[in-house]
Amino acid sequence: MPIGLMDIKGQIADVQDEVEAAVLSVVRSGQFILGPNVKAFEGEVTEYLATAGSVGVANGTDGLTIALKAAGIGEGDEVITTPFTFYATAEAIVQAGARPVFVDIDPETLNIDPAAIPGAITAMTKAVVPVDLFGLPADADAVSAVASEHGLTVIEDACQAFGASYKGRRAGSLGDLAVFSFFPTKNLGGYGDGGLVTGRIPEFVEMARLLRFHGSRDKKDFDYIGYNSRLDELQAAVLRVGLTKIDDWNARRAQVAAWYDACLPADMRRPVVPDGLTHVYHLYVARTARRDDIAAVLKSAGVACAAYYTTPLHLQPALSSLGYRPGDFPATEQAAATNLALPMHPHLTQDQVAEVARALVGARA
Repeated sequence: MPIGLMDIKGQIADVQDEVEAAVLSVVRSGQFILGPNVKAFEGEVTEYLATAGSVGVANGTDGLTIALKAAGIGEGDEVITTPFTFYATAEAIVQAGARPVFVDIDPETLNIDPAAIPGAITAMTKAVVPVDLFGLPADADAVSAVASEHGLTVIEDACQAFGASYKGRRAGSLGDLAVFSFFPTKNLGGYGDGGLVTGRIPEFVEMARLLRFHGSRDKKDFDYIGYNSRLDELQAAVLRVGLTKIDDWNARRAQVAAWYDACLPADMRRPVVPDGLTHVYHLYVARTARRDDIAAVLKSAGVACAAYYTTPLHLQPALSSLGYRPGDFPATEQAAATNLALPMHPHLTQDQVAEVARALVGARA
């Protein structure tokens, strides 16, 4: 049987009865916008993350833009981030009116290299956006130390890392603000789009709450130019069910990752997880110099795989005006050329992982 990269249907099956009951309850209530499930989910996820508050928004990209604006980022400002991530991270910075400034990644973790941040700081720098890539938190303490020294806001892009932890703290609690995506393929996914802004500074969180609904507290007076970006009541009901399952799903992902670590060919680089961090393996990303050849063989054997961010952000056509060139960020470009995501979801069996490993051995023959 083919082995898929993800398994949304399997995850739905885990909670189908509970979700259907929750959705039916919303439908019968007639409350579809900012109803009791949104309020309850915001409270439950705030408790889970141990943050100052949470604001449900329409999607992760809106969440990033709103978080930046809530922190006062705008025209003329610069925001430092990584070029090895999904386009939305930089897109949101531009949408907020600021300029993305890239620094290279740590070649082991693939997350932003904190040591590279000081060299990119100028008088216009106002924030840094570390990304918890593929489910592994960035080095939050090191990033925060640089940010504190230079008076910068930290906005954690935790969109791929729900449930991960850094030295005992949850991803999503590591920045002044943080953002999650609940796109269906995420570890905690909805049945459509959804996102969350959270963080440790109450004033920023409350500003995000105003901005998600046109900058208004009461639908009558509008204090800010905001957005129409609200988490749907139906999605909140689905996410409340998933929140009760997420730790189990993430534990299963970690078991799958351990099986991969034990049986992949020795010359394939496994994900690196520093001491004190938990990886939730939104994706299990190995690296190999023969990536494209191996991917072709895997796919012919019925094993799904994917290469991510093969054109890094600093080389994207939409961002060409920033002036970056090939060779500017060697670690990023190496990762873009060698990464290969293997099947990863909570329902993979040890036999299926062994089958993937056999296919990899065959691909290297």
